[in-house]
Amino acid sequence: MQIQAAVLRDAAGAYTIEDVELADPGHGEVRVRVVGAGMCHTDVLPRAGAMVAPPIVTGHEGAGVVEAVGEGVTRVQPGDHVVLSFDSCGACGPCRAGEPAYCDTFLFRNLTGRRLDGSTSITDGSGAQISARWFGQSSFATHCLATERNVVKVDPSLPLEVLGPLGCGIQTGAGSILVAMKVREGSSLVVFGAGAVGLSAVMAGVVAGATTIVAVDLQQHRLDLALELGATHVLRGDDPNLVGAIQGITGGGADYSFDTTGVPAVMLSALQCLRMTGVCGYVGVQTGPLELDGLALVGKTAMGILEGGADPHTFIPHLIDLWQAGKFPFDRLVETYPLSRINEAEQSSLSGGTIKPVLIPGS
Repeated sequence: MQIQAAVLRDAAGAYTIEDVELADPGHGEVRVRVVGAGMCHTDVLPRAGAMVAPPIVTGHEGAGVVEAVGEGVTRVQPGDHVVLSFDSCGACGPCRAGEPAYCDTFLFRNLTGRRLDGSTSITDGSGAQISARWFGQSSFATHCLATERNVVKVDPSLPLEVLGPLGCGIQTGAGSILVAMKVREGSSLVVFGAGAVGLSAVMAGVVAGATTIVAVDLQQHRLDLALELGATHVLRGDDPNLVGAIQGITGGGADYSFDTTGVPAVMLSALQCLRMTGVCGYVGVQTGPLELDGLALVGKTAMGILEGGADPHTFIPHLIDLWQAGKFPFDRLVETYPLSRINEAEQSSLSGGTIKPVLIPGS
């Protein structure tokens, strides 16, 4: 069928809205009419030539309505409302253990824009192929093909236009705190980077019962929002005595730290600010080598985390329950844009303006 999609054709260029051809759903696939799709910094990776190059349709925080299903699909049916998350195989050791974020084929399934056989689901007007399986969905479009594994059925009474970010950014921040690091009640937590992932971690810290939550960022409006969402303290990331200030607030060092920036200097601060037995979680795409001295890890744990270590089929419904109970107001991070304004949304996000853009096809 013919659809409209935001196509990135040049790593340094703008997205263009194009009429393209979407294939019918194959085995294990579902066609979804996209109602809203969150924009995440991971969508910038094709601009850096990371694993996949343009032309590509990105978007990996979609939400919408199932229109058609392929052979073998039993989990959803046409008419179901769904949130789209990352893809996984369901058969490898991590998947069988309930840890699909560490699926043996995670990288190929989610970061190449292609099916495992190398095929794609979108061709342009000339018949040329466009990579269109970004995180098993490529949801910057009016419609997309997802897989049975990466669609999560939700209550049809919920507002789909704000639910998409639960599929990746919000899940990553909250899951890292509640699932991967298992932050304890009464503990101290420091979050480096108060974007969508970091602010989700702040809210999850409140849910976990952390009594000291420090948010670190360079943007004052984000620090102000962090306080509104439950941070007990905020610090500027350019404070020359940042680690000392954190140690002062936490009585000698934090129990947990969480870095969303991927900046080596910030990653080092996240490790240095911990007390002995402290745990540091890393989720940002690392921008350079991290150099540690011989004592940096003594008595401490550093962990790289994918998708919060969560299983979307259990964790996304949990986040929705928390949201409906007024305990996880993630919708305060969302600002909607028509899909036609995708380039404006991207620039606002990258410059520190909009925290979580959500693109609305057809608006």
